[in-house]
Amino acid sequence: MTEANLNYVGSVTIDEELMDAAGLLEGERVQVVNNNNGARLETYVITGERHSGQICLNGSAARQVQLGDILIIMAYAWMTPEEAKGFKPMSVYPDEHNKIKF
Repeated sequence: MTEANLNYVGSVTIDEELMDAAGLLEGERVQVVNNNNGARLETYVITGERHSGQICLNGSAARQVQLGDILIIMAYAWMTPEEAKGFKPMSVYPDEHNKIKF
């Protein structure tokens, strides 16, 4: 995580490159898990500057993190059992600078 901004109304700002790689959409509901302190929260995505590496929890969510914490950001989908059988989840594993590892 690169930032925490208490002076914004909710959300998590994510580098647009990471959003594209994970298939996330602006406004999409996500769950954020903090590996450093165990905090879990739900919020929505705002598009951050492409190639910035930005991951910024905003508003009250900012109180759940410290700069440098390792976060897992998850989105879920509703689907029928038939759809689920063919579904392939997407995972993105950025490096310590939130740049995509290939």
